Amino acid sequence: MSTYSITNLKEIEDSAASRTEGKVEARFARKHLDSKELGVSYFRYSPGYRSGMGHSHREQEEVYVVVGGSGRVKLDDEILELRDWDVVRVSPEVVRAFEAGPDGLELVAIGGTRPVEGDGVPFADWWTD
Repeated sequence: MSTYSITNLKEIEDSAASRTEGKVEARFARKHLDSKELGVSYFRYSPGYRSGMGHSHREQEEVYVVVGGSGRVKLDDEILELRDWDVVRVSPEVVRAFEAGPDGLELVAIGGTRPVEGDGVPFADWWTD
Protein backbone atom coordinates (compact mmCIF):
# COMPACT_ATOMS: atom_id res chain seq x y z
CA MET A 1 0.00 0.00 0.00
CA SER A 2 1.34 3.44 -0.90
CA THR A 3 1.48 6.29 1.59
CA TYR A 4 -0.85 8.42 -0.55
CA SER A 5 -2.99 8.23 -3.66
CA ILE A 6 -4.85 10.52 -6.02
CA THR A 7 -7.73 9.57 -8.26
CA ASN A 8 -10.42 11.49 -10.12
CA LEU A 9 -13.94 10.40 -9.11
CA LYS A 10 -15.36 11.34 -12.51
CA GLU A 11 -12.83 9.09 -14.32
CA ILE A 12 -13.74 5.92 -12.41
CA GLU A 13 -16.12 3.48 -14.12
CA ASP A 14 -19.82 4.25 -13.68
CA SER A 15 -21.06 1.16 -11.81
CA ALA A 16 -24.75 2.05 -12.22
CA ALA A 17 -24.84 2.79 -15.97
CA SER A 18 -26.18 -0.59 -17.06
CA ARG A 19 -28.70 -0.94 -14.21
CA THR A 20 -30.39 2.47 -14.08
CA GLU A 21 -30.83 3.49 -17.73
CA GLY A 22 -28.76 6.63 -17.18
CA LYS A 23 -30.86 7.86 -14.24
CA VAL A 24 -28.06 7.33 -11.69
CA GLU A 25 -24.31 7.64 -11.97
CA ALA A 26 -22.26 5.81 -9.29
CA ARG A 27 -18.47 5.81 -9.06
CA PHE A 28 -16.69 3.98 -6.20
CA ALA A 29 -13.10 4.98 -5.40
CA ARG A 30 -12.08 2.75 -2.44
CA LYS A 31 -9.99 0.31 -4.47
CA HIS A 32 -8.58 3.13 -6.63
CA LEU A 33 -7.39 4.91 -3.49
CA ASP A 34 -5.76 1.74 -2.13
CA SER A 35 -7.51 2.43 1.19
CA LYS A 36 -8.29 -0.10 3.90
CA GLU A 37 -10.15 2.37 6.10
CA LEU A 38 -12.07 4.78 3.83
CA GLY A 39 -14.43 4.60 0.90
CA VAL A 40 -15.29 7.62 -1.23
CA SER A 41 -18.01 7.51 -3.87
CA TYR A 42 -19.75 9.90 -6.26
CA PHE A 43 -23.46 9.68 -7.06
CA ARG A 44 -25.49 11.74 -9.53
CA TYR A 45 -29.28 11.35 -9.70
CA SER A 46 -31.18 12.73 -12.71
CA PRO A 47 -33.81 15.43 -12.05
CA GLY A 48 -36.82 13.98 -10.22
CA TYR A 49 -35.34 10.47 -9.94
CA ARG A 50 -36.10 8.57 -6.74
CA SER A 51 -34.22 5.46 -5.74
CA GLY A 52 -36.83 2.85 -4.85
CA MET A 53 -34.12 0.67 -3.33
CA GLY A 54 -32.77 1.58 0.08
CA HIS A 55 -29.81 0.13 1.91
CA SER A 56 -28.25 -0.08 5.33
CA HIS A 57 -24.95 -1.50 6.55
CA ARG A 58 -23.95 -4.03 9.16
CA GLU A 59 -20.86 -2.05 10.30
CA GLN A 60 -20.07 0.94 8.08
CA GLU A 61 -21.05 4.47 9.08
CA GLU A 62 -21.44 6.87 6.13
CA VAL A 63 -21.46 10.60 5.47
CA TYR A 64 -23.08 12.11 2.37
CA VAL A 65 -22.15 15.60 1.14
CA VAL A 66 -24.50 17.33 -1.31
CA VAL A 67 -22.17 18.89 -3.90
CA GLY A 68 -24.82 19.89 -6.43
CA GLY A 69 -28.55 20.24 -6.89
CA SER A 70 -31.09 19.41 -4.23
CA GLY A 71 -33.44 16.63 -3.23
CA ARG A 72 -34.60 14.53 -0.34
CA VAL A 73 -33.28 11.63 1.69
CA LYS A 74 -35.37 8.97 3.40
CA LEU A 75 -33.77 7.78 6.64
CA ASP A 76 -35.83 4.92 8.05
CA ASP A 77 -39.33 6.50 8.21
CA GLU A 78 -38.22 10.16 8.07
CA ILE A 79 -37.94 12.18 4.83
CA LEU A 80 -35.66 15.24 4.93
CA GLU A 81 -34.94 18.01 2.41
CA LEU A 82 -31.38 18.39 1.08
CA ARG A 83 -29.60 21.36 -0.48
CA ASP A 84 -26.07 22.27 -1.61
CA TRP A 85 -23.38 21.52 0.96
CA ASP A 86 -25.64 19.72 3.42
CA VAL A 87 -23.76 16.91 5.18
CA VAL A 88 -25.74 13.89 6.35
CA ARG A 89 -24.18 11.33 8.73
CA VAL A 90 -25.93 7.96 8.80
CA SER A 91 -25.42 5.17 11.35
CA PRO A 92 -24.95 1.71 9.82
CA GLU A 93 -28.39 0.33 10.77
CA VAL A 94 -30.40 3.21 9.25
CA VAL A 95 -32.02 2.39 5.89
CA ARG A 96 -31.43 5.22 3.44
CA ALA A 97 -32.34 6.26 -0.12
CA PHE A 98 -32.26 9.50 -2.12
CA GLU A 99 -34.54 11.45 -4.42
CA ALA A 100 -33.32 14.21 -6.75
CA GLY A 101 -34.95 17.61 -6.99
CA PRO A 102 -35.74 19.47 -10.24
CA ASP A 103 -32.03 20.16 -10.96
CA GLY A 104 -30.83 16.68 -10.05
CA LEU A 105 -28.78 15.66 -7.01
CA GLU A 106 -25.02 15.13 -6.74
CA LEU A 107 -23.51 13.50 -3.67
CA VAL A 108 -20.10 12.50 -2.43
CA ALA A 109 -20.33 9.62 0.05
CA ILE A 110 -17.59 8.80 2.53
CA GLY A 111 -17.66 5.51 4.36
CA GLY A 112 -15.55 4.10 7.14
CA THR A 113 -14.05 0.67 7.65
CA ARG A 114 -16.07 -2.26 6.35
CA PRO A 115 -15.47 -5.97 5.87
CA VAL A 116 -13.53 -6.87 2.72
CA GLU A 117 -16.60 -8.57 1.25
CA GLY A 118 -18.74 -5.49 1.91
CA ASP A 119 -21.55 -5.05 4.39
CA GLY A 120 -24.39 -3.38 2.49
CA VAL A 121 -27.91 -4.69 3.11
CA PRO A 122 -30.31 -3.89 0.21
CA PHE A 123 -34.02 -3.17 0.68
CA ALA A 124 -35.86 -3.55 -2.64
CA ASP A 125 -38.96 -1.41 -3.30
CA TRP A 126 -38.30 0.46 -0.07
CA TRP A 127 -39.24 4.07 -0.98
CA THR A 128 -42.62 3.95 -2.66
CA ASP A 129 -45.59 6.34 -2.64
